Amino acid sequence: MQQLSTADLQRRTDLRRMKRLALALLVFVTIVFLVARWQEDRNGWVGYVRAFAEAAMVGALADWFAVTALFRHPLGLPIPHTAIIPNRKDQIGQSLGEFVQENFLTREVLHERLDQARVGQRLGTWLADATNAAKAGTAVADAMRGSLEVIDDRDVGAALEGIIERKVRNTSIAPLMGRAIDLAMEGGHHHRLLDVTLTGLGGFLDDNRTTFRQRLATESPWWVPEGVDDRIFDKIYTAVHRFLADIGRNPEHEVRQAIDRRMLDFAARLKSDPGLIAKLEDVKAELLEHRDVQAWLQSLWGEVKRSTLVATDDPNSELRHRIDRSLQRLGERMAAEPELQAKVDDWVRRAAGYVVDHYRGEVAEIISSTVAKWDGKATAERLELQVGRDLQFIRINGTIVGGLAGLVIYTITQSIF
Repeated sequence: MQQLSTADLQRRTDLRRMKRLALALLVFVTIVFLVARWQEDRNGWVGYVRAFAEAAMVGALADWFAVTALFRHPLGLPIPHTAIIPNRKDQIGQSLGEFVQENFLTREVLHERLDQARVGQRLGTWLADATNAAKAGTAVADAMRGSLEVIDDRDVGAALEGIIERKVRNTSIAPLMGRAIDLAMEGGHHHRLLDVTLTGLGGFLDDNRTTFRQRLATESPWWVPEGVDDRIFDKIYTAVHRFLADIGRNPEHEVRQAIDRRMLDFAARLKSDPGLIAKLEDVKAELLEHRDVQAWLQSLWGEVKRSTLVATDDPNSELRHRIDRSLQRLGERMAAEPELQAKVDDWVRRAAGYVVDHYRGEVAEIISSTVAKWDGKATAERLELQVGRDLQFIRINGTIVGGLAGLVIYTITQSIF
């Protein structure tokens, strides 16, 4: 027999105590019967005691036989229709499975319980608490991590690569670039980019002043004095700096306007010039066929998977925080919006109904097949531990009720005869 739990050990102690009590009551009425039978001829009233004790013995023995016959052969004798549970456990398991299937696993029963439960409201209230949302987030992260660990990386990687590549190939890049330029110019973002470029050019000139001066000295004729070269370089250098500064200070500078016109013209060509569109499509196709791009596409799923696994395993990661916050916000909405609660309740009802309709037979089969695998003797012992203590009251009650019945019969007999 399988090792008993602490609760089963306590049940076995209680069962033995009740068995001793029922046996003690049988022994007691037996002694009373013997004493009463011995004294009956001397005192007429003792006959009532004898009748009570005699009937009580019969009731106690009959109920002992009935209770014992459920779990084993009484006194080890193979009496027909005894040891019912060990001999008929398979039929009992099948009947139990059918009983559960027909009386518990029905749409009506589940819908009634779910309507009373108000799953949407209770779930929303529970999730609205940050601590509970974090617990649910941990469960979601564990589910994500488990799913990522069991899926086939080759299949997912190939599928992701194909999706991205098809999307890029089917998207015309030129009109997209033209629209991006329009949006940048509408928001004035290109001016900020130009300002940064001008600042960078100024810094570049300052950093390379010596190099430019040496270049001028190399290119200048030998007969030009060095002082003249210095003045020419300083004028050119200062003029270029002043020109860049003028462009940077004046939003209406003609260079800026020229850049705006050229950018608008280029954006229009990107959206309407077939030749330019075709050239950019050729460039895109060449890039997609490049081995480095192909290698990046093939490695994309691996990088995504590794990053996701690390994020789901770290309770302080941004992903985990986002999951927790999303669940908490969902809980707050569910707790405050009856319409959303109704949707959740309806979804749970339909899901439970689908499970019941399609799988309740499997549940009954699980119950019956599980019981069929149990050892008959062990099954009887397990069941006796669960209900045997209460069944001992049948023996006790049988002793008392049998005695009272015998007393009534004896009294009526004495009255008539």
